[in-house]
This record gives sequence, C-alpha cells and structure tokens, in this order.
Amino acid sequence: MTSGEQQTPRRTTARGEATRARMIASAAELMYVRGVNAVTLDDVRAATGTSKSQLYKHFPGGKPELVRAVVALRGEQVLEREGQRLARLKSMSGLRRWRDALIQGAALQDGAYGCALGNLVIEVADQDDQARTSLSQHFASWEGLLANGFQRMIDDGILPADTDSGALATGLMAALQGGYLLAQAEHDVAPMATALDMALAHIESLTKAAAGRPDGRGAARGAPGSTATARKPTPTRRVRTSGR
Repeated sequence: MTSGEQQTPRRTTARGEATRARMIASAAELMYVRGVNAVTLDDVRAATGTSKSQLYKHFPGGKPELVRAVVALRGEQVLEREGQRLARLKSMSGLRRWRDALIQGAALQDGAYGCALGNLVIEVADQDDQARTSLSQHFASWEGLLANGFQRMIDDGILPADTDSGALATGLMAALQGGYLLAQAEHDVAPMATALDMALAHIESLTKAAAGRPDGRGAARGAPGSTATARKPTPTRRVRTSGR
C-alpha cells in the first residue's frame, strides 16, 4: 500500500455488531463484580461462548481496548439513567427523590460493588490515560446534569443568585462517590445515606438563606445595604452543562 492510499475500514455485519456488544456487556458485568484486573479475556470468551479469533477480531488491541469499550458502555448507561432522573430537577424534593433512587439501588446489593462508573476510575485511571480521560468526561457530564438542575433552582429563586452551580454539583458528586465507597466497605448503605443527607442539608440551608432575603434571590455582593462580604472564588472542575 502506497503512502497516498488509505486502508479500507473493515466492514462489520449486524451479527458481528451484536457479538461485539455481547462481549462488552458481559465484560462489564464480570468486571463490576470481580474487578477489572481479575477478569481475563478467557473469562469473557467463556461467558459469551465466543472464540479467541472472534474476540481479537473485534478487539485487536486486546484487554485494554475491551476495557475502554466497557468504560464507554458504563458511561452511556449511567448518563442515560441520570439524565432521566435529573432532566427536570428544580427543587429540594426532586433532589431527595434522586437521593432515594440511588440509595434504593445500592441497597439491592447491600452496598456491595459500589458505583459502576466510580469503580472503573479506581481500577484503571492510573493505568490507562485514554480510559481516564473518558471517565473524566463522563463524570463531567454527570456533574453537568446536576449543575443544570441547580441553575434552574437559581433561576427560580430557590437558591441564592450568587450560588456556584458547578461547585455545588462537584461537592454533591464527591459526597455520592465517597458514600458509594464506604457502603462498599461496610456492605451497608447507611454511610452512603449519611453522606448524601449531609450534602443535601447544606444545599437546603442555601435555599433557606434565599427564602429569607427580601427578593428571594439574594442581595448582590457589594450592593448598597448588603452586609455580604466578597468571597474568594473557589477553584472548581469544569462540568459539562447543556445550553450554558
């Protein structure tokens, strides 16, 4: 092949795509329960009834390529679920419903196995920079869903106008992931519930502060008659918000 030619991409049939999807789904489940490092390609082949040649046809890069596909699948699954739960978030009652759904889901396994996305960070982020980047993007999108909800609460006067929606989303995500980790260690969702409840209590205190101000949206910093003092901005992660 000359330098001016390009290799023709290999065509994949519908049956081939189905086989590939089955391998990824099986690998995701095995890795969630056993851990990424404990699962071998032979385990995936046995679970899917596929041959070694089939596996390497779809994942010529071997296990690292398969793990990246698992990261993509888990990110898609989590964001689809969270998108449905958080699409209309605009109140404390909505946040509590979100919290309850997460606790109930974790309770089905007595807190075991943790967050399907968070566990992948623990296992692969320091080993595969491509996978780490993908995971970081998924978490930024997840935080963005929360930040959008907080922004709606700001727009409706439920949270003070000077609330940093991105920082609030990052703080809540940290409480959630820390809660998942402690629940996994204890095989009990109680630590996870405590972490989320404390985070929501802080957010609720902000709503009460907003409700106690004359305009319901918080006095602007530096405005005449305002007793608020200027606060040093807190560095925050970038979160992916939609339309903002």
